[in-house]
Amino acid sequence: MASYLRPSSLAEALASLSAANQNAPGPVILAGGTDFFPARVGRAVDDDILDLTGIADLRGITESGDGWRIGATTTWSDVANADLPPFFDALRAAARVVGGMQIQNSGTVAGNLCNASPAADSVPPLLAMRARVELASIKGKRELGLGDFITGNRRTTLKAGELVSAILIPKPRKEAHSVFLKLGAREYLVISIAMVAIVLEVENNVISAASVAVGACSAVAQRLPYLEAELIGRRLNSALANRVEAAQFETLQPIDDIRASATYRREAAVVLVRRALTQLGKKGA
Repeated sequence: MASYLRPSSLAEALASLSAANQNAPGPVILAGGTDFFPARVGRAVDDDILDLTGIADLRGITESGDGWRIGATTTWSDVANADLPPFFDALRAAARVVGGMQIQNSGTVAGNLCNASPAADSVPPLLAMRARVELASIKGKRELGLGDFITGNRRTTLKAGELVSAILIPKPRKEAHSVFLKLGAREYLVISIAMVAIVLEVENNVISAASVAVGACSAVAQRLPYLEAELIGRRLNSALANRVEAAQFETLQPIDDIRASATYRREAAVVLVRRALTQLGKKGA
């Protein structure tokens, strides 16, 4: 290992990151380490490391008048065990299937986003929740919608000298329900073949806003705007699944790989969305 720094404040981390990036490449930013260490099994760790786990202010979920802030080093166990409204049910469900308990205790929400895998479990729920990513550097902070932050397979818009400091989630305007469903070769400890997250805002049992996001079926998780538009104005009941049509999934670009074919992934996404809407429909009056 070339160097290892574990600062106790965000300011110290950003100053170190800025100085290090004068001589590219900069250090590896370490949060939970659940992606970093497996990738280096069998060889010496010779990277410069900037470990964020000593910064207390970066961990935890806080609520304000307009939304919630999830600190960058908040773990999946933190999310799963937090006292949160039904709006968060999809994200909490995803938290419970990110690897095993050891991974959930160490792995972080921000790390999952920065890894930017097409099968990252956090992305569909957060995308459906209209989450924004807070990026910090010594120049200040900026925010990006999650859909603008992740640009491709393992690609993000992080600039040199920046790190993710938080995920920001706006409060829904109406009562909101959500659900997350994941398909893999088994129930746990598996990379997704397809996954779906849906958030429905409801007033007087009528859907006023809808977000439907599909992951592992494109390089980046995608929302389904045509289906969302079809759901708005519908009553929250078991008939919602009938609004789903295969044509609404044409923007997806699934691939063939060892886990599934592109055709299977697309068909699976349709089935998962129908199941998710059926599950949400049961919450209707």
